[in-house]
Amino acid sequence: MRDEVRIGTCLLAGIDHGFSFPISYFARYRLKSWPEFLADFVTHWPTHLDHVYVDFVRDGSLHRHGKAPAPGQRVGNTGEFRLTERWTPSAKSVFQLDGQGTVGKSTHAGIPWLKWVCDELGDAVHFWPFDGWASPPGKAVIAEVYPSIFRNRYPRDDRSPHEQDAYATARWMADMAARGALAACFDPPLAPAERAVAALEGWILGIR
Repeated sequence: MRDEVRIGTCLLAGIDHGFSFPISYFARYRLKSWPEFLADFVTHWPTHLDHVYVDFVRDGSLHRHGKAPAPGQRVGNTGEFRLTERWTPSAKSVFQLDGQGTVGKSTHAGIPWLKWVCDELGDAVHFWPFDGWASPPGKAVIAEVYPSIFRNRYPRDDRSPHEQDAYATARWMADMAARGALAACFDPPLAPAERAVAALEGWILGIR
């Protein structure tokens, strides 16, 4: 994707994990913006480093080697939800790291790579909705997706569950664009106060 963006390819990429944390987390650790959240998170959860896994940070093994703060730093509880998760019937908290159907580990592993993309590509990529709710024309857009809401819309054929998730997400994006409905997906019907919260917490594309 990086190379495609650098040559000016206009694209929409959907990533299946949380891009941010609940507003309660921002308040607890006095974080004021998404870029500040990213920088703070990477300090405490350096899961972008080689051979570093979420469980290494959780159990303190990384701390013992001087590569991360002590366990228990910058954490939340499974009862904390983002607004976008409360608008879905089945999404789980980004702090739920164990159990079937959770995205907590992929979220904790993936967020540092979002920062990496920001650092590598800068203004060439638009992280929705943190860089604004409108999708700018001619620009690469990266958005959080939740494949469960698209999965059953399209025949599975012989695809594996993960392949179906990727296929259904891409197919849904193409369908919405063909119907002229994609712009509305970037503009969920949120009240001003909700929109301000979601600008920090992020939003799942397609949740309305």
